[in-house]
Amino acid sequence: MLRAIYPGSFDPVTLGHMDIIKRSSKIVDELIVGVLKNNAKTPLFSVEERVRMLREATKELKNVKVVEFEGLLVDFAKAMDAKVVIRGLRAITDFEYELQMTQTNHKLEPDVETLFLTTSIEYSFLSSTTVKEVATFGGDITQFVPKVVVKAIEEKMK
Repeated sequence: MLRAIYPGSFDPVTLGHMDIIKRSSKIVDELIVGVLKNNAKTPLFSVEERVRMLREATKELKNVKVVEFEGLLVDFAKAMDAKVVIRGLRAITDFEYELQMTQTNHKLEPDVETLFLTTSIEYSFLSSTTVKEVATFGGDITQFVPKVVVKAIEEKMK
């Protein structure tokens, strides 16, 4: 059985993230979406809220599981018995960062491979930061995030 991890902050999950989740769930037997608890950042949503939104957004995908994690990605991969890390790429700048992280991870844990998927063209500009900025100024985010996220952001912005 091929188990993979798709890690990220997902603050909030976007349709670009969902694109990668849906496509990678067709490639692997089980996909674990790892929601990073990063104490160095101040997220809009708590890790519990992000996990809840992702579980709602992925509930139709039967081979997708959402869990939180903290610490090194390779340690999380070993704990989940995953041999593959899925990463989405929007632009060349993403690749430069992801290549460096992949090489570091490979040095730490040679048995964990990284699979890059390019984001579909309609989401290539999209980021969680962009969504939060548009929402802050009252813009329409319905074309950028799952419905569950729209409601959650509206509540946060009140």
